[in-house]
Amino acid sequence: MTGPRVLLAPDKFKGSLPAHEVARALAEGVRRVRPDAVLDSLPVADGGDGTLDAAVASGFERVEVVVDGPTGERVATSYARRGSTAVVEMADACGLVRLPGGVLAPMTASSRGLGQVVAAALDAGCRDLVVGIGGSASTDGGVAMLTALGASVDGDRLDLTGLHPALAEARVVAACDVDNPLTGPDGAAAVYGPQKGADPAQVVVLDERLARWAELVAAATGADRRDEPGAGAAGGVGFGLVAVLGAELRPGIALMLDLLGFADRVAGSRLVVTGEGSLDEQSLRGKAPVGVSSAAARAGAPVVAVCGRNLLTGQQLDAAGIVAAYALTDIEPDVSVCLAEPARLLADLGERIAREHL
Repeated sequence: MTGPRVLLAPDKFKGSLPAHEVARALAEGVRRVRPDAVLDSLPVADGGDGTLDAAVASGFERVEVVVDGPTGERVATSYARRGSTAVVEMADACGLVRLPGGVLAPMTASSRGLGQVVAAALDAGCRDLVVGIGGSASTDGGVAMLTALGASVDGDRLDLTGLHPALAEARVVAACDVDNPLTGPDGAAAVYGPQKGADPAQVVVLDERLARWAELVAAATGADRRDEPGAGAAGGVGFGLVAVLGAELRPGIALMLDLLGFADRVAGSRLVVTGEGSLDEQSLRGKAPVGVSSAAARAGAPVVAVCGRNLLTGQQLDAAGIVAAYALTDIEPDVSVCLAEPARLLADLGERIAREHL
């Protein structure tokens, strides 16, 4: 007779451990207590860095490609493919994690690499494109992404006649967790520019650039989409995707859970274990643990979370549908040890979870 079915669906512990290794460590701990448990590993992501890894872990094939990084250096990245569906991750192609030496480049970082990966997937016959746009380094409105796909900008005119022909029959869905417009006080430059290194004067210049870009796109397409919710995502890449490529923007974790087949995998589970590096106020705004919790609730499966540190109250966890949270700092107060040995500590938490919930 088989034991309880447990679905391990964590996000990465950023800067410490990728999601599939988080799941592996948890599984080790659970098996110490319940060797009979039926464990299913489904690493998740919300559209930022780790999205490719989650797709590959769920059965997609990794296809390698070399593109331009955010400041023009060539980088080896990939997309994930299953049938005609391709998963593209902006962070891995030309995001913040690809900045040489981690040096921010607010005025020059480019989205070109994202367009090059999309073009490679189209060339290979993919027609359903899932684009994760979290973790971007640029604030170019998607200009470079679109020129990599064949658009051209000549002075005050945008020419779309050279766009990759396969785009006419492709469906593009982007993982987007913000509703900012492209320009203005709530726009891409004003809200996210400082995070990418822009000082107040540079924010003004970037916003002016984005406004001029919006006018060019409106003239070329016949519609001004600069105020569309999500247009300001990823430094305006959201705008380029929606206004020119006709993309649909969807909340990142919901999109990824659908793509990974979460509903089928959670069926019959006695427990779901999710998590991420830090459980905090930001987690409540559409991040992976809360998305997993919402999806698991529809299947009637209780959810516990693991994390590096937990800054949420019991009331907040309860409201998010999370039965309990287990932090590395609960068992190892030295944060440097938590960062250095997360797998060992996660296995210990997995053992504790099994004792208390299975």
